[in-house]
Amino acid sequence: MKTKVNIANIVPKKVFWDMDVNKLSAEKDKEVIIPRMLLATNEKTFKEDIAFVEKVYTANEIYSVLKNTKERISNQICRMVATRYNKPTFLRYKF
Repeated sequence: MKTKVNIANIVPKKVFWDMDVNKLSAEKDKEVIIPRMLLATNEKTFKEDIAFVEKVYTANEIYSVLKNTKERISNQICRMVATRYNKPTFLRYKF
């Protein structure tokens, strides 16, 4: 984690519609926060969406959490993250 922050001041409330963002800890809840922040991203919005996540987390944290998450992150998002950080591509779903 880059710095200690109040995650409620950074994340869009609509992303966490089902939980109280004021109770989220950037450090303890990164396995929930990182995937949720990128869940609805696409090629057009990726740079803007990932910039929010990068305000709080390092490239290695983002890559590692997404690589190991059980959240429904698309293969497209996995590829974009791997490309951005010049890391091996990983896929959530294999057909």
